[in-house]
Amino acid sequence: MHNNFRLPVIPTTRRQFFLRAAAVGTLAVTGDSLLLEPNRPRIVRRDFFLPRWPQELNRFTIALLSDFHYDPYFSVHPLHATILLVNGLHPDLIVLTGDFVSVPEFGDEKKAAFAAEPCASLLRQMTAPLGLWAVLGNHDDNTDPQHVTRALEAENIRVLANQSVAIERGSGRFWLAGVNDVIGGTADLAATLRNVPRDEAVVLLAHEPDFADEACRFPIDLQLSGHSHGGQVRLPFLPPLYLPEMARKYVLGTYQVGPLPLYTNAGLGTVTVPVRLNCPPEITLLTLQSSRL
Repeated sequence: MHNNFRLPVIPTTRRQFFLRAAAVGTLAVTGDSLLLEPNRPRIVRRDFFLPRWPQELNRFTIALLSDFHYDPYFSVHPLHATILLVNGLHPDLIVLTGDFVSVPEFGDEKKAAFAAEPCASLLRQMTAPLGLWAVLGNHDDNTDPQHVTRALEAENIRVLANQSVAIERGSGRFWLAGVNDVIGGTADLAATLRNVPRDEAVVLLAHEPDFADEACRFPIDLQLSGHSHGGQVRLPFLPPLYLPEMARKYVLGTYQVGPLPLYTNAGLGTVTVPVRLNCPPEITLLTLQSSRL
């Protein structure tokens, strides 16, 4: 006996087809931007050839991370993934360019700084022979910067507050400099570089990338920044929907600002909404050389 039962066919007009396809596409993009892309860091490799870089430190590697915005629900996941990836890269040095916590939309801003402890506890699981170094960002500065600094330094992550330190390996040396948060109004490059010999190479950590317009007037060989999140949500053929103050010129990637090379990292976490689109979390591995080989 044959079963001739058939499901009814629902007529579909061309317009209905496109509307349904658009709805499915929107759902897929939404799912990816909320569930997948924010949790899958990518490794970006960049080489910089710096005239003053010491030849003894050729092929020196720095892992650059930024904008963690720690929370136990969303931004913690790309941070967990990042630890394994960074340790697998074996960088000589790790630098962290701020925003370890987030200013809350509502509630106590100082309590928001308590997220620095679990964030620092995870970050310390990354290792590099010449250590982990940090500067604070505007969110850190607007919660409780002293608390964030204590939490990081308790985990042996040194915070540079308008300071420079000599980084040495063998007979080679350069200076790692870090300024206070620029938007907070306390960044002081003159004080930061006061003890640095003018003929030695300097790598500057500054949370806000547009600070390069000021930094390019000083003897600095490379600026490393974050803050922009790369735009966080980037629609095809359109500029980023939102960029914060001091991150509207040098949004993402490599720039030349007068004599100063700048790299802006896309960050790991998210702010306001836990969404990334066409802008995945980023680990930057920088290789520094004195000349092209």
